[in-house]
Amino acid sequence: MNFSNYLAQLPSEKAQALEKLAELLRQQLPTGFAERFDGRMLHFEVPLSSYPQGYHAQAGQPLPFISLAAQKSHLALYHFGLYADEELLNWWTTAYTTASKYKLNMGKSCIRWKKAEHIPWSLVEELAQKMTPCSWISIYESKK
Repeated sequence: MNFSNYLAQLPSEKAQALEKLAELLRQQLPTGFAERFDGRMLHFEVPLSSYPQGYHAQAGQPLPFISLAAQKSHLALYHFGLYADEELLNWWTTAYTTASKYKLNMGKSCIRWKKAEHIPWSLVEELAQKMTPCSWISIYESKK
């Protein structure tokens, strides 16, 4: 299954929001991240060609950075950089309160939105631009 087929199986609001998030990330992420769909989630990751060590938890897998998925009751953006970089997390949580009238619903790296209209698009765009593959690798290696 490819990403388009995945979207076709979702309710239209979720499909449209995920496609918009995916397109935003394609346009705004710094050069060097690769896109991959695994049948459940769309991933933006540091490819093995750039970081051969890959992800420590899954040998031979690229280093994950951002993933998107439609869960049963929400849309999810998983941003590993927020989990690993306290400064970025602090920026995000502060900026979110200004950019959105909705309460932030977040786990360690998972940002959840119940509806597409709850997504602060310009803030997500800014978040996407904040970390390059090189800076993500540096932070990742400092946390291993």
